[in-house]
Amino acid sequence: MGDFILSCCSAVDLTAEQMEELGISYVPFHYELGGKDYVDDLGVTVPYDEFYRRMVAGEDTKTSQVNVEEFVNYFEKYLKEGKDVLHLTLSSGISGTLNSAKLAKDMLEEKYPDRRLYIVDSLAASGGYGLLMWELAEMKNSGKDIDEVYDYAEKHKKQLNHWFFTTDLTFFIRGGRVSKTAGFVGTMLNICPLLNVDYMGRLIPREKIRTKKKVINRIVDIMEEKAFNGKDYDGKVLITHAHCYDDAKAVADLIEERFPKQKGRVKINYIGNLIGAHTGPGTVALFFWGDERVN
Repeated sequence: MGDFILSCCSAVDLTAEQMEELGISYVPFHYELGGKDYVDDLGVTVPYDEFYRRMVAGEDTKTSQVNVEEFVNYFEKYLKEGKDVLHLTLSSGISGTLNSAKLAKDMLEEKYPDRRLYIVDSLAASGGYGLLMWELAEMKNSGKDIDEVYDYAEKHKKQLNHWFFTTDLTFFIRGGRVSKTAGFVGTMLNICPLLNVDYMGRLIPREKIRTKKKVINRIVDIMEEKAFNGKDYDGKVLITHAHCYDDAKAVADLIEERFPKQKGRVKINYIGNLIGAHTGPGTVALFFWGDERVN
């Protein structure tokens, strides 16, 4: 087995159990809920359903990224043990965490000249980030060394397709990502925005679709267009949701209906507390391997 630490940030939207099973380490972000600070521990302290219920009840949320000192302390515990580290950060398109991780790397390289500490910008978020880490963990656990896993991550990370929609604009309005006027009109017209993560790892609005049924069909249409081998796609599929399991299940059911090799294989996770603090309830996200993101 590859003798190195495979690591990411807590915004990966895999469960604590999945992370342990795959052997992935993580460094936690922080968030505030109802005026109290929490470490983002993958829903252990504040379970996901409780987090979203408290948001709906009116408790404010804020998030803060991992700082340089935290990265130094996190990486150093492994370097001291004589282990190399491959760490993938949350996308630089939505967070400044990459810069903090690189500064920590610079500070530690002189102290541990015989160790390797690789930092990769995942250009991914939520389940896309999780799906990338899942793939890399399987490589590591099959015996691939740190350089092989690092090279694969850099070469293939833009093939991770991320598509999102929301049926509730409340928290997009509250967070200033949608104006009050646009939000009011969108709600009245039953608009469900469709977004994706672009080649620079940024979250970009792509289409405005009326009704939940139509946006669910559209997101699966996009998977048909972009997934490797179209309807014959046999790679991993992960769906994450912000306290709207039935909507996520509707997407999963449609995928399993249209993609014969996906029957019984589509995984559904919660959108974790860190990403969920920004989306609020009502968001569904679909992740799969496919055409490289070029825009």
